Amino acid sequence: MTAKLINGYEVVIGFETHAQLATNSKIFSRASTAFGAEPNTQACAVDMALPGTLPVMNKKAVECAIKLGLALGSHIAPRSIFARKNYFYPDLPKGYQISQFEIPVVQGGEVSFYVGDKLHTVRLVRAHLEEDAGKSVHDQFPTESGIDLNRAGTPLLEIVTEPDIRSTEEAVAYAKELHKIVTWIGICDGNMQEGSFRCDANVSVRKPGAPLGTRREIKNLNSFKNMQIAIDYEIRWQIEQIEDGYEIQQATVLFNPDTGETRAMRTKEDAADYRYFPDPDLPPLVVADSWVEQIKAEMPELPRHMAARFVEQYSLPEYDATTLTQSQEMAAYFEHTAKACGQAKLASNWVMGEISRRLNTEEIGMDAVKVSSDQLAALIKRISDGTISNNAAKQVFEALWTGEGSHVDAVIEAKGLKQMNDTGALEKIIDEVIAANPGNVEQYKAGKDKAFNALVGQVMKASKGKANPAQVNELLKAKLA
Repeated sequence: MTAKLINGYEVVIGFETHAQLATNSKIFSRASTAFGAEPNTQACAVDMALPGTLPVMNKKAVECAIKLGLALGSHIAPRSIFARKNYFYPDLPKGYQISQFEIPVVQGGEVSFYVGDKLHTVRLVRAHLEEDAGKSVHDQFPTESGIDLNRAGTPLLEIVTEPDIRSTEEAVAYAKELHKIVTWIGICDGNMQEGSFRCDANVSVRKPGAPLGTRREIKNLNSFKNMQIAIDYEIRWQIEQIEDGYEIQQATVLFNPDTGETRAMRTKEDAADYRYFPDPDLPPLVVADSWVEQIKAEMPELPRHMAARFVEQYSLPEYDATTLTQSQEMAAYFEHTAKACGQAKLASNWVMGEISRRLNTEEIGMDAVKVSSDQLAALIKRISDGTISNNAAKQVFEALWTGEGSHVDAVIEAKGLKQMNDTGALEKIIDEVIAANPGNVEQYKAGKDKAFNALVGQVMKASKGKANPAQVNELLKAKLA
């Protein structure tokens, strides 16, 4: 597929994502990983490598890595090695970070996602286990910076892609899909504001067919909105620099959400700059096949597998199935509704339409949905059996959502929303409308469809919206034949 060009340049993007793993303790110590503690109250002697301490691997962190590998179709290395990544920074008291370099635990794999109706696949290079560094705090003191070591030693999976992404839209869609997967399988809570899911975008531009351009890495993008703004700005900036005759220098850049701009923070290091060497305190990480199989048996149904099942089992379009499997909560809500009402497509339309609209408007999640799946199923049943029209159904839904009523049939009765299904009464109304609108009748007979729609509208108005539209169409056509 031909990549979209921007001012004649092709965009090339690769991602590095740090997912904080859902463990109670740190990767090499028993210190807590709970968010929000007072500074340095969760700093541990092991995580600072004080003399006499030794790191011990957190088994749960390894299980999380195995789950990701299984979810992404990766190779899970039976033997992987931890290394020391050496650099000096105030929030890294050890002078090194324990990570994986030559042999990571998760190798290869891919992430597939839709942009519009087009399927894209991004290849993964690796996902490796590592510890987080501490945090420099610059806004607490007027003339000094503080160091909070609570995060030091927090377990991370760094997930690295090939440079397969060719637009900002693809970049955001990839990040959202990866976010969905790690939260779905329960290895990360995905809270971007708290730093649990941090994305770094490596961005470069080139003329079509030219070698890869020099990349600049945008660090710690903490929302999908900021991700889009930052990458768009960086692309424009790089193209302008090249067009003005400047060379792009490899660098690490920060995004300022207040200005919408990126700015260089430091020269980008390569692997050689970190002087990696195997950690002498940690033995190789050995993952037995039996362990992988045990975890595989306990894995939930993956979103792509569930989406495929929805297409097959409920005859849903792929778009519907993909949308409904954005979260486990939405998928479960849809499936319960579909089974209860026997109308899967209608259930899908309501979940993707009215339910999603209300959630977005009120900025709440599926865990706070105000109409239960049983209530929605009952409502859909009344649409299907002709008791109420689609318009009346929206009124019932409103009453259920606001708490005005809790039982579908009771709301229908109280509001007088039942459709008129009495053929005799309906025929009488139609006869009156035909008699009162001879002009529209003549126009319809002359081949003007709009005139027919006008007559239908008049019948619906005369019935106070209670007539069954399908029945109105059928009887009216018969009368005018």
